[in-house]
Amino acid sequence: MNKCLIVVDYQKDFVTGALGFEAAKTLDDGIAARIWEYHGNGDTVLFTLDTHDANYPTTYEGLHLPIPHCIKGTEGHTLFGKTGKAKKDSDLVFEKGTFGSEKLFAYLKNTPFESIEFCGVVSDICVISNVVLARTAQPETEVLVNSALIASNNADHHQAALTVMESLQVHVINGKGEKNG
Repeated sequence: MNKCLIVVDYQKDFVTGALGFEAAKTLDDGIAARIWEYHGNGDTVLFTLDTHDANYPTTYEGLHLPIPHCIKGTEGHTLFGKTGKAKKDSDLVFEKGTFGSEKLFAYLKNTPFESIEFCGVVSDICVISNVVLARTAQPETEVLVNSALIASNNADHHQAALTVMESLQVHVINGKGEKNG
């Protein structure tokens, strides 16, 4: 059994585009390095992509967050920087129209891993949503969140998300893969 790294929504619109924020910009080198490390060890790397289309403004999310972003086929939908370059063609990508990915859940339900590590954005929305799905899909698997490689545009929400994930028996680790403590 191998390990799995899941890179959540590290897309241009969340880094420098429509919903970009400063903290997201600082993650690129570290996320890319983790991807290269997982690839080098023969482990699995998965990506989620927030994915919307022209009807976004009329969706439930669009009515509550009226900023079009991650529209399929636009530059903002693509992976950002070194992270995008680190992705291999063989890495699976799960496009999702909402915070958590049903297809990622189904994949994890049927593909056991020794551990599942998360990085990406936004910690208090899409990261935590997919962490909960992974914890549900594989209740006996160690789930980790790399605190140095996730971010939110709201520091209080970020810290609250880390606290909630810890309460779900998710191990919060630092950028070197070591448990915080």
